Amino acid sequence: MIHRGSAFGGPTMGNAASDWEDQLERWLKPFLDRLGHKARRRMCPRYIEGLIGPGERKSIQPMAERFAAGDYDRLHHFIADGVWDATPLETELLKQADRLVGGDDAVLVIDDTAVPKKGEHSVGVAAQYASALGKTANCQTLVSLTLARGEVPVMIALRLFLPESWTSDVARLKRAGVPVDYRSPRSKPEIALAEIDRAMAAGVRFGCVLADAGYGLSAPFRQGLTARGLAWAVGIPRHLKVYPVGVQLIWPTTKVRGRPRKHHVPDILSIAAEDMLASAKWKTVSWRNGTKGRLKARFAAVRVRTADGPPQRIWDKGQQHLPGDEAWLIGEQRASGEKKYYLANLPVSTDLRALAATIKARWICEQAHQQLKEELGLDHFEGRSWQGLHRHALMTMIAYAFLQHRRLAQAGRKKKNQRTSASAKFAGGAPRHRQSPSSAAI
Repeated sequence: MIHRGSAFGGPTMGNAASDWEDQLERWLKPFLDRLGHKARRRMCPRYIEGLIGPGERKSIQPMAERFAAGDYDRLHHFIADGVWDATPLETELLKQADRLVGGDDAVLVIDDTAVPKKGEHSVGVAAQYASALGKTANCQTLVSLTLARGEVPVMIALRLFLPESWTSDVARLKRAGVPVDYRSPRSKPEIALAEIDRAMAAGVRFGCVLADAGYGLSAPFRQGLTARGLAWAVGIPRHLKVYPVGVQLIWPTTKVRGRPRKHHVPDILSIAAEDMLASAKWKTVSWRNGTKGRLKARFAAVRVRTADGPPQRIWDKGQQHLPGDEAWLIGEQRASGEKKYYLANLPVSTDLRALAATIKARWICEQAHQQLKEELGLDHFEGRSWQGLHRHALMTMIAYAFLQHRRLAQAGRKKKNQRTSASAKFAGGAPRHRQSPSSAAI
């Protein structure tokens, strides 16, 4: 039964017997094989059916009432209390995501999403900035990785960020069941790099890593991506310092009686990104079609050296970071007049339109966050534990990947039917003649 329109480009499925349930059972088989125990193999599809099916609330009790009458305790145990390792399912999700949208032309988008929460007992909850709300709020923050190709995103990782108010309280961490390996303070960029390593170890294919300024301002994050041999394009704050690409390291002159300097210094001081682009040539660039026509904005780009080398005292200017790697500095001026700034380590031959298109591909993760919440109840989990939250998030990602599998399959069938119709129309109007086996095969 078709229940209502879905943001996935197809129907959201209802709870009557239909082909989607059979498809889900078949598609889930590699996941279920990794679960082992027959009770878990039965509860996993029930939980995912509850997430995909109708109903406004996607927490355990209402889903059990709709899809698994009498199975509330088993569903709750499966998500919150059951003794099973989520790692094999997480690895299978990476494998299936790569099969769906992986490739050299795919992007891996790093971001985070906030889950508003009341109280103070749910794991990781604290007063922190929630980008979805545009303000500081009581919430949990999940670092996310989204693999996307051809405007089709698949979420492959959601990992909770623990604020200092949690990592400094061992008793609180224990009560929430936070594993020992995750109790040490880790920044969001550090979490993101660890999740990237996990994706790479599983063979996930992508061409470029994208992130907003919350991650791009971190020099260790950018350097970590470069050290892994990855291409990247990240947002930065307007005041982030850079050097002209032609900066040189020189021996500073000293007074006659002064001690000789032991380190080189740059022959020019670093300046803010916005100042570096102040005199640049800005051009209107269009990068893709939107719902209201071509998307466009004004862009400028220059080659620079990042100011993220070791800190060094420079004359009487105090300490500054020495020049780092060469990169593109890109500016974007939107129709509203707002300006945004980016760094990218893409090749020097990359043209302005390609730079703009790469930067703007990051929007796809926001769509994925919205769909996971509005369609699949990512933010509906009512438990308090680390294990329960991450298992619920994993189930929403698996459900999301299944829906994208259906979407791509339907798009493939539609494309095939269009080709068949076009061929039939052409054949009907063409003069009849015998075809050779080779031409018929073509």
